[in-house]
Amino acid sequence: MNSLLRPPLPGPTPSLSARRMVSPPPAPVRVSSAALAGSGRRCRLGLAVAASAAPSWMEEAGVAVLEEGGRRNPSVSDSYRPAGLPRPNATVLEAQARVCTGPAQTRPLGEEQAMRVLDTILRSAMGELKEEPVSSAQLGAFFAGMTIRSNSFPEATQWSEGERRAMSIFWPRLVQILPPEVKFIADPEGTIMGANGLTGPRYVGQGTGEMRLVGALREVLAGGHLGYEEVQCVLKDILPIGPSSDLTVTSEALLAAFLIGQRMNRETDRELKAYCLAFDDELGPPLVADVKSLTHYGEPYDGNTRFFRSTLFVAAVRACYSESCLLHGVQWMPPKGGITEGQMLKFMGANIHLSPTQAKILLEDETAGFAYLNLQEACPPLYSIIGLREHIKKRPPLATSEKVQQFVRARGRESMVAGFYHEGYEDPLLMLMRRRTVHAGLVVKGEEGALSLTTKERSAHASKGLPVNHCSGFRTPSGINFSETDGIPRESFRVIVNAQELGFESTETPRTDRSVSLFCPGSLAVYIDVC
Repeated sequence: MNSLLRPPLPGPTPSLSARRMVSPPPAPVRVSSAALAGSGRRCRLGLAVAASAAPSWMEEAGVAVLEEGGRRNPSVSDSYRPAGLPRPNATVLEAQARVCTGPAQTRPLGEEQAMRVLDTILRSAMGELKEEPVSSAQLGAFFAGMTIRSNSFPEATQWSEGERRAMSIFWPRLVQILPPEVKFIADPEGTIMGANGLTGPRYVGQGTGEMRLVGALREVLAGGHLGYEEVQCVLKDILPIGPSSDLTVTSEALLAAFLIGQRMNRETDRELKAYCLAFDDELGPPLVADVKSLTHYGEPYDGNTRFFRSTLFVAAVRACYSESCLLHGVQWMPPKGGITEGQMLKFMGANIHLSPTQAKILLEDETAGFAYLNLQEACPPLYSIIGLREHIKKRPPLATSEKVQQFVRARGRESMVAGFYHEGYEDPLLMLMRRRTVHAGLVVKGEEGALSLTTKERSAHASKGLPVNHCSGFRTPSGINFSETDGIPRESFRVIVNAQELGFESTETPRTDRSVSLFCPGSLAVYIDVC
């Protein structure tokens, strides 16, 4: 397999080729710049080291990767959490998991838990919780959840009697100490908290961007929806966030309330399209790779915490057969903080911080045909809110739209593949793929929402809804029954992949939990052997 391998460390010069490997190597194989693949033209005799041909940016990144590896435990997924991110308050975060979700999924708090949560918020606001304060983002998300439930949720998931009693006790004290933006989120129209909710109707925010955000939030907190341009304008006004002096300062409470509020209201197609396309031109005109085909893989960015995730190796093998593949994601993402392609590549020694231009070069390279893009380089505004996403607890609309990105395009045929798990996101994902004007799209209900299918036979007592291994999508038609809305003819399909019908025995999926080391060496050896 001809792949772009990292230039070797000082020492004996490695051979330019190696025999096929039939057993896992004793240590992780170090590969370069996220190029783990070859093709029929790229892959013949196993590993080959192309150090002499490697661009200088690969050499520089290689040194950085090795240095960083010595500072962390690379075999545990939690170790990839960015250093310096403040931890959320656990008591309030647990409550957010219950109240910051959909109309049917919300679980109202009991009186004891509601009292404990509001007491924690009060003591934090008074400066008593130095070690584990409640963040501004947590305040925004929690009170947004409470407001939307009060304004628009069905009776079963509105405030419980215990929540009402707790709020009646604590709000008169909270209203004296909470910042004005949080009081606005908790009662935007002065209809929830009575005489103690007069701040909301008068609140307008600070600066043009924040004022636009506040206006949009009034609609969201009432359970309403926004237009495509309205969502895009808000996102472009307030992102990226960060400490830099040249960035617009926006209240994290308002941003958190906006993101979780849109998800609680179940985003419309036009809102999801706005999230998906908002930053397409962030780094300039789209890059177009001169390849005959390109497949974009969109896995959940927050990774897997239980089961093996095979997409990285599937994409690498497909690249061996001249099917160029582009993966994208992050090293670590909440809420799961599971194992990602970025962690696996980093563990194996790859440079996961390519620019889109460098990824384009690898896709066009006949000895590679495969690349991985980190959101940090591909879309800095969206990367800037990873810490905030941990503090809102539940997945925002971006958790859906980020899987359907097109950071590099192709002159030839383009396809997209994305995973999902929860009901209601199959059709929105396909809609976003069509909006990307690709020739074929596939969504897979894989294990943990990833693309990996299972060979395990479905239990007769399985939960309702679409089964794991459900697939649906569209493709260039072979017949005459197809739709054509953007100049590309397509036909739709739906199928449940039954492993037993394909000759596989029913087996349990390997458990890897949060161990990166269990994901990588053996699987890479299998890939090399296949090549």
